[in-house]
Amino acid sequence: MENFEFYSPTCFVFGKETENRAGELVKRFGGTKVLIHYGGGSVVRSGLLDRVKTSLDKENIPYVELGGVKPNPRSGLVYEGIDLCKKEGVDFILAVGGGSTIDSSKAIAAGVLYDGDFWDFYSGKPITEALPVGTILTIAAAGSEGSGDSVITKEEGMLKRGASGNAIRPKFSILNPALTQTLPAYQIAAGITDIMAHLYERYLTNTEEVEVTDRLIEALLLTMIHEGPRVIADPDNYEARANIMWAGTMAHTNSCGVGRSQDWLSHMIEHELSALYDCAHGAGLAVTMPAVHTYEMPHNVMRFAQVAVRVWGCQMDFAHPEVTAKAGIEAFRNYLISIGMPKNFEELGAKEEDIPKLVDVLLHGNGGNGTISGFMTLGEEDCTKIYQLMV
Repeated sequence: MENFEFYSPTCFVFGKETENRAGELVKRFGGTKVLIHYGGGSVVRSGLLDRVKTSLDKENIPYVELGGVKPNPRSGLVYEGIDLCKKEGVDFILAVGGGSTIDSSKAIAAGVLYDGDFWDFYSGKPITEALPVGTILTIAAAGSEGSGDSVITKEEGMLKRGASGNAIRPKFSILNPALTQTLPAYQIAAGITDIMAHLYERYLTNTEEVEVTDRLIEALLLTMIHEGPRVIADPDNYEARANIMWAGTMAHTNSCGVGRSQDWLSHMIEHELSALYDCAHGAGLAVTMPAVHTYEMPHNVMRFAQVAVRVWGCQMDFAHPEVTAKAGIEAFRNYLISIGMPKNFEELGAKEEDIPKLVDVLLHGNGGNGTISGFMTLGEEDCTKIYQLMV
């Protein structure tokens, strides 16, 4: 295990009707004027936005609103939010929605206190200060409610890139599983896929002797395997939703990733798909991960064999461990298909002829140096072959 420093200051408030505590929590963490940032329809139609406003009114906290966040959140709305916060003297951002809304809120929070272009943070500049952010989560998926990460798509060039910093970790996150009960099955499945991706990206490590975090990741993967079909079959199953929501948060606080190298190649490769085709991130990952894992498997056969045995229940073939490793990858792929995720380019809406463009933007866009690194280091030929495995 490697040396590590772990900092996770978020206050998690979990359970039914906890959104009614938003005003109390904003006040506790120093907010005196709030930007309520959200997507659109469902937050309004469900009455959630009104409940949040009532909670803020009860604490005499003024607010302004900015809706319109889309999946794969865009830079244009971030610029609009930064300008609005500066104009209105906002000192706290309250994200009401899923990972896209939270990521957009984090970008705004960082940009308000920065004299330059917020996109600098998505081009490698560390985020060291930001307005405080609170979240009210409406979909279990991205884990942004418990992380110091944010991903934004820049409309110019459709570059999808991430930024990180402890300054954008939420001060509090309200997690009410009941708020996810109106989601369609496809969104639920995409969220489950994203959660499992966050776990696999940490599991695929070159660090030896990380049994504690291996076992934590395996437990959370087993939870997703068990609860995913239950919640898709019965959307009103609160307990299944509760387990999925907390697993999603635990998957991305990085408590499972400390002391070990991590992968993240699947995320980097998928970002080009969701940027170009505007597909759901989880759906893109469902197509990307089996291809990436198939390509990566020879790099460390025993790591893939281990997860195959411990999580997917495959029989260990000691004479031919690659057989076990491949069986685990196939079991994962079949699980994703079983919950309604796409299995190839065609079902995702991607095009084989776009592969050269995907590879070029992946490796060279936003100042890239022609390679990406994680579990392995990949160049143009590697990435091309991985995209071709998705066709």
